Amino acid sequence: MATDRYGHDLYNGSSEAAAHLDRAVEDLLFFRPAVVGAVGDLLGAAPGSPVAQAFGAYLGVLGTEPADAAEARRRFDGFVSGLDLTGLPLRERLHTEAAGSLLAGDLRRGSAVLEELTVAFPRDALALFVGHQLDFLTGDAPRLRDRVGGALSAWEEDDPHLGPLLGMYAFGLEESGHYTHARETGSAAVERNRHDVWAIHAVVHTYEMQGRFSEGIAFLDARSGDWSGGNFLTVHNWWHYALYALEAGDTGTALDIYDAALHNEGSRGLAMELLDAAAMLWRFRLAGSDQTRRWEALADAWSARCDPPFYVFNDVHAVMSYVGAGRTAEARRLIADRRRWLAEPGTAVVTNHAMTAKVGLPVCEALVAHAAGDHDTVVDQLWPLRRRLHEFGGSHAQRDAIQKTLVEAALKSGRHDVARVLISERTALRPHSPYNWLSRARLADSLGDAAQAAVARDRAGRLGRSGDLTTDRF
Repeated sequence: MATDRYGHDLYNGSSEAAAHLDRAVEDLLFFRPAVVGAVGDLLGAAPGSPVAQAFGAYLGVLGTEPADAAEARRRFDGFVSGLDLTGLPLRERLHTEAAGSLLAGDLRRGSAVLEELTVAFPRDALALFVGHQLDFLTGDAPRLRDRVGGALSAWEEDDPHLGPLLGMYAFGLEESGHYTHARETGSAAVERNRHDVWAIHAVVHTYEMQGRFSEGIAFLDARSGDWSGGNFLTVHNWWHYALYALEAGDTGTALDIYDAALHNEGSRGLAMELLDAAAMLWRFRLAGSDQTRRWEALADAWSARCDPPFYVFNDVHAVMSYVGAGRTAEARRLIADRRRWLAEPGTAVVTNHAMTAKVGLPVCEALVAHAAGDHDTVVDQLWPLRRRLHEFGGSHAQRDAIQKTLVEAALKSGRHDVARVLISERTALRPHSPYNWLSRARLADSLGDAAQAAVARDRAGRLGRSGDLTTDRF
């Protein structure tokens, strides 16, 4: 029987199929677009392989594109029709069960099955990668860390794929608050392979979460040729660069990056990229910057998708775009559509149901209230959710747009006690963030404390100047 590079038997697969599988896994680990073609070759060479069919299903789900998931489900349903799962080897059975769960919308069960698989087969890089991405999509930071951490001891130091695993582990460490360990682990992964864009991304997150934007800029600048094009994370890592620029007060660079990399006429209209664009423009909106032209183009892109209920994290960013473009009627229609879906029988088993009901829709309603200038309602909606936002997916950095919306609403509504708590929390965690000190200055202004406002504003100014940004990086 043919085996893959990790020594696993490939049930119903030839040596040619095993070679395609190895190539597809490597492309996946390094976020190379070539993975799509490699999986197509794998399916062509071994259509009866459960691992091949599961791989195709995983690709259909992880991009959070409903059309891709529907196509993958049609193919997978044809494969499993009449298939006796009990007759499969354990690894193939678990991959098949996990893929079926994901295509049915039960991300948490699929995640749990993949965790069971990696207990028995800790060197199954495909299962580790997919499980890691599911932990990200569901905002499960402990599992994002421990799924990979629990497998590391089964990997030899000289294995060329240990590096991508370290990059995954670094991201899990960062999302769990272990910033120094995360940065060291991610940097070690990048030293192993300079094109490990997920590891680069993990290190970038550590600087973002500590407000150390000038160091983050330097880190990205030193490796710009390794991450800035030709991979599935290109747009997202440019988004991080733009966040650093915005934090430093360099709005010109942030907007230049937006136009060149985040959203323009040549953009593909993928949900993962549109949500980055929305999250960036929302920060400009919170700062009082009018970006109507950009909002209009982004809202058009979301509207053209006509997405069914699939992943509410995407829905929230669509609502951001409609609100930013002044199209609140479209935002309300999307919210109403999702409420109707929640009431449909049989939807409660879908992971997105709870994510939508408990977090996603309240956030969407807060965004619409923000558009109306109803800042009290924004506070009332978001304050109870501020420690639960991870339940609808994404990273801390991505969800910070919502946290900042709460801060801004508390300041504008005159809820000084709430604002003080929020700003104090943020400043304690990110003392190097100019935004946090400017927020502190604004609160002091509201309270009539001119001296404290001046001190906080001076601190923000000095931190902003430390970024030393220029505009020749793209």
